[in-house]
Amino acid sequence: MLSDDERAGRLANLNELIELIRPAVQSDGGDLVLLSADVESGVVEVQLQGSCSSCAISATTLQAGVERILKERLDWITEVFGGVDEDMDFETSSAMGRGGYTPGF
Repeated sequence: MLSDDERAGRLANLNELIELIRPAVQSDGGDLVLLSADVESGVVEVQLQGSCSSCAISATTLQAGVERILKERLDWITEVFGGVDEDMDFETSSAMGRGGYTPGF
């Protein structure tokens, strides 16, 4: 069981790391948002937004990029999951960055 200070510290470190990663995602017209974090179990949920919703390599960005960085730098993280924001239509999304459209069927 973590103390309140330990929980707050873990969450602060996670938010700081997300803020370090975001500019790389934003440079392609997307964004990275932290949706939830259970600092006790180490389960983190993120979402790619913007042009990421039409990008063919969004899943790779999540797994090989975001998940790898979070797990390497924060040893308490056990699982990272998430997806892309499906609310944006592909024309708007594609216009925001260099990602290629892939149908969401």
